[in-house]
Amino acid sequence: MVNDYIDIACLALADGVHLGQDDLPIKEARRILPEHSIIGVSTHSLEQALRGQADGADYIAVGPVFPTPTKENYSPVGLETVKKVIHAVSVPVVAIGGINLDNVSELKEAGVENVAMVREFQHNTSQVVKEINRRFGLR
Repeated sequence: MVNDYIDIACLALADGVHLGQDDLPIKEARRILPEHSIIGVSTHSLEQALRGQADGADYIAVGPVFPTPTKENYSPVGLETVKKVIHAVSVPVVAIGGINLDNVSELKEAGVENVAMVREFQHNTSQVVKEINRRFGLR
């Protein structure tokens, strides 16, 4: 997956692209990308998630769930918004933003099946991956 850049996704023969709210619309991305490309969209509210699904997103990322220095311009959406999105859309939901080993279990308990994490993997990566997989019942 390539974040934001459809041209790079095409050149790299990536599986797909992840789009933000200010990026190219999903319908335009579908027109440009190869037929079976995956398109995900970042959302910050239930309304944006519903619109993303209606526009044809293959998955919805919702967040930031918790405070994060990488998304300082966005207020955390919290667990309640994540739960609402999970119950309202039929495509997979990915929780993103401020997720770490201290709070990932809260997300699992809230019904989250997919998380995107960045900073937690910067140290002891293999141990963190093992722990996340254990908490989500994966091997």
